[in-house]
Amino acid sequence: MKQFPNTYVIISAIILLCALATFFVPAGQYVTAADGNVTYERLDPSPQSWQVFSALYNGFVKQAGIIVFILIVGGAFWILNSTGAVSFGIEKFIKAAGKYDKLVLSGLIVLFSLGGAVFGMSEETIPFVGIVVPLVIAMGYDAIVGLLVVYVASNVGFSSAFLNPFTVGIAQEMADLPMFSGMGYRIFCWALLTAACIIFTLVYASRIKSSRAVNDSHPVILSEAKDLPSEAKDLPSEGQESNGRRKAILWILLLTVVALIFGVTKFKWYMAEISALFLAMGILCGSIAGYGANKIAEQFLAGAKDILSAAMVVGLASGIILILQDGHILDTILHGMESGLGEAGKTASLALMYGIQTVINLVIPSATAKAAITIPVMAPFCDMIGLSRQSMVLAFQFGDGFTNMLTPTSGVLIAALGMAKVPYSQWLKWVWKTVVALILAGFVLLLPTVLFNIAGF
Repeated sequence: MKQFPNTYVIISAIILLCALATFFVPAGQYVTAADGNVTYERLDPSPQSWQVFSALYNGFVKQAGIIVFILIVGGAFWILNSTGAVSFGIEKFIKAAGKYDKLVLSGLIVLFSLGGAVFGMSEETIPFVGIVVPLVIAMGYDAIVGLLVVYVASNVGFSSAFLNPFTVGIAQEMADLPMFSGMGYRIFCWALLTAACIIFTLVYASRIKSSRAVNDSHPVILSEAKDLPSEAKDLPSEGQESNGRRKAILWILLLTVVALIFGVTKFKWYMAEISALFLAMGILCGSIAGYGANKIAEQFLAGAKDILSAAMVVGLASGIILILQDGHILDTILHGMESGLGEAGKTASLALMYGIQTVINLVIPSATAKAAITIPVMAPFCDMIGLSRQSMVLAFQFGDGFTNMLTPTSGVLIAALGMAKVPYSQWLKWVWKTVVALILAGFVLLLPTVLFNIAGF
């Protein structure tokens, strides 16, 4: 069986195709006259050849701010996750809820959905699948319920995020929008989709429990601390001192979220301020956990290393736009889109953008890669047809998130299914209708951004 090409290979192939296109697509550019009128004019061809080899360097230079932002935030959250405080908080919540299993399921869905909406919780869900799946099976449900509570909930939050720096932050920066602007409607979308996720999960869970269709291949005990992933064992599992530290770290996380919301809304914080906030959070959490300076540095570097591939994707993908710009065919492509879609209206154009993002996500699950490829092209097109860039960013979010639940190119999905011991074929057969319903719901939520004057959109 042939191996599916990874993201770097796909983007490199796109760069080569774009360079090849500069030999055949007519060159042109938009020109703004003194009276403000914008017209499209043809230019002499400017084919790109050896420039494909400098695309990575030039892309890194162009997107240096975003790349540094990604590395700092990734390193900071790695320090936070290594303390085990998040695992501790979820286990405390489960124990506090006691026999109220419906409350437990609903509360966990809200927590994981918030994780996706606030800091892009994705890979971090994998160890929690191993914790929650045995829990829900012990309650009398099946492994699918566990995946709904953890993986699907975090994806719903990820898709409708309002503070996720890796999707909303990066996409809005590339679209020249204030970071985390339009938060009000995004919070509404998140709340609505999360509520729908809760209702769907509870209905499915009740049906499973009543029919007693429980997968007996899973252990029916709540995972203990020894079963947690290694990164969650840096603090001892017992003792008042270690528990107190974990609680303090959770308070720091909560205060960080509050400061983030206040900073971006009141003081218009941008990448420099937000990355500084996350870096301070990571260092403070590490200090509370009892880490020395060396260990904090080691954990930060481990996190930066873990997310380095995403940062490199941003630089490489940016090379696509540079090739199109230097070859003077980007404006030609925009002119063609304007001619073909401008008469179709804003709604049809937004639907097409949403469809493009959804299809691309089946091949390239990386949000940062898709943002770097698509946002610089779609943003100016939105201006041409009078469509809000905020609407385009929301279409990017929905298109980037929903299909993550079924694409086989998502390493997170495959790892989560492995933790839950659910075969991909079984999962695909079960989940595709849910994904289709979410895609349709996303389109319905996009319509008000075109039809009504929503604040921030």
